[in-house]
Amino acid sequence: MKLLYFNDFRLGVLAGDSVVDVTELVSDLPHRDRQDLMGSLIPQFEAYRGRLAEAAKGGGVALSQVRVRPPLPRPSTFDCMAVNYMEDGTRDAPAPINAFNKAPSTIIGPGDTMILDDIPATCFEGEAELAIVIGKRADHVPAARAMDHVFGYLNFIDGSARGLLPANAPFFQMKSRDTFSPIGPFLVTADEIADPMRMKVRLWNNGILMQDFNTSDMAHNIARCIEWVSSIHVLEPGDILATGTNHRGLNPFMDGDRIEMECEGLGRLKIDVRDSLKRRWERVTRLQHAVRGLSGPHTPQVGGKYAKEPA
Repeated sequence: MKLLYFNDFRLGVLAGDSVVDVTELVSDLPHRDRQDLMGSLIPQFEAYRGRLAEAAKGGGVALSQVRVRPPLPRPSTFDCMAVNYMEDGTRDAPAPINAFNKAPSTIIGPGDTMILDDIPATCFEGEAELAIVIGKRADHVPAARAMDHVFGYLNFIDGSARGLLPANAPFFQMKSRDTFSPIGPFLVTADEIADPMRMKVRLWNNGILMQDFNTSDMAHNIARCIEWVSSIHVLEPGDILATGTNHRGLNPFMDGDRIEMECEGLGRLKIDVRDSLKRRWERVTRLQHAVRGLSGPHTPQVGGKYAKEPA
C-alpha cells in the first residue's frame, strides 16, 4: 500500500493515479493534529489495513490535482548510515559501520525547496538514498529478525553542506540544516517491495541522470544496519533509518536546480534548490572529477561568495 499526506495533511492511500482520503477512517488514533496520524497508524496498521484497502477501491482525487506533503513529517528519530556503499567495487573493504542523526525538523516534501544557506561550504550536494521506516519497537534486534521490524520504505535526499569546520566533527552543521531532508512522495509498505537489497536508485539534476546505483552495493545490509543502530538506541514505530548512498554520482546542487530521485517502486521525489547568493560550481559528478585526476572529493566553487581566487 502507498500512503501519503496531501493538501493540509489529509491522510491518503494511492489508488492508481488517484488519492483516496482516509483521514476519517483513522481519526480515532491518538493525535495532536493530522501530522501525527501517520506515526500513530504505523504500529496499528494491521488493524486498519482492511478498511484502508476497501476505501482505496472507491473514487479519489487525481494525484496531479493535490499538493503532496512529506509522508512522515514527525519521526521521533532520523538516523542515517554513513559511508555504507562499496562504490561499485572501488572500495577494498567496507568502511566501519557508522551513522549520524538528522534533525526531524529538516524534513521537507515533494515540490518543496532546499535552501542553501549563506555559509562557507565548499560544495552543496544531495545524496539519493533508500530510507526504511520502523514498524515496531526495535531494541537490540539481531539481524536475523531485523526485517520483521520494517514497516515500509521512502525516497530520501540527504542534503549536505561540505567542508565546514571543525573538520573532525562536521556532521551536525553539514547535515542538519533546515530543508536538508526531502522525503516522499509516498510511504510504501514493505509487502510491496520484493527485495529492498536489489533496488535501483537514481537521481537526476535538471533532467540529467547523475546517480545510478543499486542497493545491492551496500556494504552493510539493511538487517545489519537495524541490528547495529538498535544496539545503540531503541528504534520506535515511525522512526526513519536511511541506508546511505554511492558517492560516485554526487554533484553540486545550485540555485534553480530541479532535482528528481527515485528508488525503484517508491515513486519519484521532486524538489527545487534555491541559493540567494547564486554560487556556482562546474556541473560534474565526483567520479568525473576523480577521473580528471583533480584534488579533493568534488569540484571547487567557481563563482559567487566564498569562491577562492586562483593561485
